[in-house]
Amino acid sequence: MLKQLGQNAAVQSLLGFVAVAYLRLVRATTRFVVDPPDFREDIGQKLPIIIAMWHGQHLMIHCACPKGMGVSALISKSGDGEINAKILERLGVSPIRGSGGDAAKSRKRGGAAALREMLRRLAQGSSIALTADVPKVSRVAGLGIVTLAQLSGRPIYPVAVVSARRIDMASWDHASIALPFSRGAMVLGDPIAVARDADAGTLEVARLAVEAGLNEAHARAYGLVGGRDPGAAVERPA
Repeated sequence: MLKQLGQNAAVQSLLGFVAVAYLRLVRATTRFVVDPPDFREDIGQKLPIIIAMWHGQHLMIHCACPKGMGVSALISKSGDGEINAKILERLGVSPIRGSGGDAAKSRKRGGAAALREMLRRLAQGSSIALTADVPKVSRVAGLGIVTLAQLSGRPIYPVAVVSARRIDMASWDHASIALPFSRGAMVLGDPIAVARDADAGTLEVARLAVEAGLNEAHARAYGLVGGRDPGAAVERPA
């Protein structure tokens, strides 16, 4: 019954409304430290960009976007994705539906069409936000984000937005839900560029750089609020 309710358009719209109201409360009552202090101004001069996030650590990323910055985000076609899409729309972020994974799953999930749409929007000046790790494999970056950078010529920026007061979930992605009236940190990592003529080896180097950049950004962010990254000790695939 709960699954059926979650697929109801009216219920999805209500959940989206409640979630956005909560996120706005958290944003309004959180005292953020920004590292580096001028990073909004810095990326504002380099738009459009590709914003890299980790699954489970992405709920407050919209707080880091400069005012007026056009942003689109990749969202899966799942039922949960429909709710996330409604949340993003209310926050002024344009959703792109589809997700990656291996070749067969990517085709089924609309990954190829989503890649074309992300390239189109980057060409039109909209930045793209997407989780770098593939579904169900936490903290291991996939090739999708570096392929997008290669084909578009746009830089990848690792971003972390965290809160001192939060609920850390026992989920595969170690999701964190920020609580209001807290201290927070926004951290921008160093940009990662991928040449258009990059070969497989170069793409792998870039993929590992995205992983390292996101891990470093989250370590810095949690350090600034006196906490520890809940996903830091996740066991990686062999």
